[in-house]
Amino acid sequence: MKILIIGGTGLIGSKTVEKLRIQGHEVIAASPATGVDTITGEGLAEAVNGCEVVIDLANSPSFADKDVMEFFETSGKNLLAAETNAGVKHHIALSVVNTELLQESGYFRAKKVQEELIRKSGIPYTIVHSTQFMEFLGGIVASASKDSSVHLSNAKIQPIAAEDVSTFMAETAMAAPINGIVEIGGPERFGLADLVKKYLDKTHDALEVVTDPNALYFGAHLNELTLVPSNGAKLGKLTFEQWFPIRPIRK
Repeated sequence: MKILIIGGTGLIGSKTVEKLRIQGHEVIAASPATGVDTITGEGLAEAVNGCEVVIDLANSPSFADKDVMEFFETSGKNLLAAETNAGVKHHIALSVVNTELLQESGYFRAKKVQEELIRKSGIPYTIVHSTQFMEFLGGIVASASKDSSVHLSNAKIQPIAAEDVSTFMAETAMAAPINGIVEIGGPERFGLADLVKKYLDKTHDALEVVTDPNALYFGAHLNELTLVPSNGAKLGKLTFEQWFPIRPIRK
């Protein structure tokens, strides 16, 4: 099978490419670095030509409200138009658990728009709603840091390792489109503030974690279960303690 992966050189994309190639599929790892740009359209028609499945793992380089909305709208419209012309049989997109409950955040508003474009495209699709990646714990810390402390809600979170996300994405590529949402998450549930404290302790970071029920998560208030999947979700295997020693470390 010929499969195009948008964002195929990124964290999830590179792992998904590897898994599908091992299975013997022809996989195109697309990104601006490889000459395929969903914003300008450069190389897009050529890349999607002959593909049965397209997996969209692209993410906005900026989280500013205006930038992220423009990214997902433009990228989504260009990609779906190219897929329609090429007769793609299955569009798969990676999104976020409970996106519809996080609409105070510009990022999640943009993700909702992306999902709506997919639903209206007429292309058979599967949207994978994932919980937060373990690899993004540092990003959560950065977003919530002020001076020498990190202010976070202790709402529940069920983080998933990128390795497990890529496994589910590869499995979805082999399955029939469901024209709906599949939820995935990690095997363990934590309080968000508690997990970040554990992460900072392990990384020997002196930042103080302040538990604040009113703290915003990328601009959105959290209810107790906003960041966790439903009971029917598919769960990954890697626990936080198993993931931590093998986590990618930025130099």
